[in-house]
Amino acid sequence: MGTDQRKRDGRDGAVGRIVSRRTLMRGAAAAGLALPFGLGGVRDGADIDWLAGDICSSALAAEPVAGGALKPIKLGWFPNATCLAPVAAALKLGFFEKHGLAVELINFAGTTDQLLEALSTGKADASVGMALRWLKPLEQGFDVKLTAGTHGGCLRLLASKASGITSLDGLRGKTIAVTPGGSPGKNFFSILLGRRGFDLARDVEFREYPGDLLAAAVDKGEAVAIAHQDPDTFRFLKRGDFVELATNLSGEYANRVCCLIGVRGSLIREDRATAKALTLALLEAQDLTHHHPEQTADAYAQFVTNASRDDIIAILRSHTHGAHPTGGEFKRQLGLYVEELKSINVIKASTDPVRFVDKIVDDVLA
Repeated sequence: MGTDQRKRDGRDGAVGRIVSRRTLMRGAAAAGLALPFGLGGVRDGADIDWLAGDICSSALAAEPVAGGALKPIKLGWFPNATCLAPVAAALKLGFFEKHGLAVELINFAGTTDQLLEALSTGKADASVGMALRWLKPLEQGFDVKLTAGTHGGCLRLLASKASGITSLDGLRGKTIAVTPGGSPGKNFFSILLGRRGFDLARDVEFREYPGDLLAAAVDKGEAVAIAHQDPDTFRFLKRGDFVELATNLSGEYANRVCCLIGVRGSLIREDRATAKALTLALLEAQDLTHHHPEQTADAYAQFVTNASRDDIIAILRSHTHGAHPTGGEFKRQLGLYVEELKSINVIKASTDPVRFVDKIVDDVLA
């Protein structure tokens, strides 16, 4: 099997595995990882108080699974995206098992279209990703439903200090480096600049580069700014020669979700309880990350090579993992994105935001 085919099938690189409770204990102990909520002392099949304290709201509370076979689930993710670190925490710390799931992580290296096709055709059961990367492909009618938002943050707009630019207005007539393929950084900051009165066809140029070459493009004078996501932008900012102009939590976007959970439509139709359990486990991991980012960082560290533990913690703290909208609020926020993507000619002008969002969202927690 060739490399391209392995990437399409999600088998390129390290593939996640199903972790038993006993394996979980041994691995956590060997790594010196603190297991929250007393996991280390429970018996198989015993009830576990995972929702102690203020870790998770009562709205997300669910009865722990008391024995029985675990439901196998294939969960696609992009392990190099630090904002998805709570997925690793849910696996490592037993959140999936608590909800009766045996989750296998599938690494995806292809396009969002390929990921959504994998979900639609049953090659994967669910995934996590960015709204501004998913909404346009979902216009094509993939059989995938969005069940909840996970957090806000993770996109940054950086300018070279040498350029002297210290505000968005300073970008008029300048070039911004972005990644190819429906870049969420390009989408979001196009929206933001458009709201600030920029004519996107004349006032600014977006030029595409691979993610790891964005800073090099600025170093060579081919661009003065970068619109991209963590951990790359966090690492670029640490160099000391960039200034942060905005993030996707700036101004009116302070409470807007950026990432979400997608589940194959056939799973929801055939086994709604499993879709609900998976959504709950992932949202509980978001709450853990909000309160204890160091535990999430410890669980995630094995999946990433380009960020230190301290960097992972700092990145997670800069996001809003304690804010994960569901139901009507989730639909409202996605509807705003649809309207905004229409304004920059990404979503078709004829698309009705309310009808589109109603079609792609399924509130499995209701």
